[in-house]
Amino acid sequence: MSVPQLLRHPWTLFLGRRTVRLLLSLLLVLTASFAMIRLVPGDPVRAALGVDAAPDLVAARRHALGLDAPFLSQYRHYLGGLLHGDLGTSLVTGTPVVELIRTRLPATLEIAGLAFVVTLAVALPGGLLAAVRTRDGRRPRTELAFTTVTAALAGVPDFVLAAGLTALLAVGLQWLPVAGAAGVGSFVLPVLALSLAPTAVLLRIVRVEALKVLGEDYLRTARSKRLSPARRYLWHVAPNTATAALTVAGSLLPALIAGTVLVEKVFAWPGIGSAMAQSVVAQDYPVVQAMVLVLGTTVLLAGLLVDVLLAVIDPRSAIREM
Repeated sequence: MSVPQLLRHPWTLFLGRRTVRLLLSLLLVLTASFAMIRLVPGDPVRAALGVDAAPDLVAARRHALGLDAPFLSQYRHYLGGLLHGDLGTSLVTGTPVVELIRTRLPATLEIAGLAFVVTLAVALPGGLLAAVRTRDGRRPRTELAFTTVTAALAGVPDFVLAAGLTALLAVGLQWLPVAGAAGVGSFVLPVLALSLAPTAVLLRIVRVEALKVLGEDYLRTARSKRLSPARRYLWHVAPNTATAALTVAGSLLPALIAGTVLVEKVFAWPGIGSAMAQSVVAQDYPVVQAMVLVLGTTVLLAGLLVDVLLAVIDPRSAIREM
């Protein structure tokens, strides 16, 4: 294949559009985080040096950090540092932000990744099973229980779930550790708190999509040919609900990753979310900006991966879109 043909190939155009979209979205995230942290009332230098610090010392420190420069000048300096791999130094601890990310990012990815896997592992077969058992108006009580429970869980914020699970499973029953990252058991509560709401949402979507597929003519034909239920559901129903399920799962990812900020705070989890929450209070500009950059990049890359998976499953609807 020649270079011009390669450049015009549907996959090349698809990946090119998605990459441009990712870069523009990332620039928007960078700009928004840079501007919004500076709208928080207070002086980060005085917060770092203490309220009793001499005004001359505060002014000198602000000048050394470039915080007395015009906004656009600070922004240009920030982008220039990013291009050279410099994320800055914490105003509070003096620790390079890169080191902070290196030590805390794995902990966040662990619980966020596990929560996403749990969501898919429960919602995909669970939604299909619910559709099979309640199709054509069967088992109305089961349908009522399913819709009630999933609607209730979908509407509860992550931090409320985290507090409730802690009170029930850690404090009340004492089955699991209250906080910290010590052993396998300490993963259970954070992962549950992050995954319950998106699982409930995805369960409802998968059930609705599966009910549509179960009513299609080719499923009636498959039943008339006496195909086994396992073959009908796994080979005909499940693949045809995958596109909608993955689309919804991709849209749930930003909320799931953003939820790590509060969930990590509740469980004293040593990840990026808890560090960002502390840094916002301390107005530690470099740390907050770097954490938002990392979380935003994670969300955007995960969204790109979902788009690629959807394109593989159904090239006609994804790759050929303009």
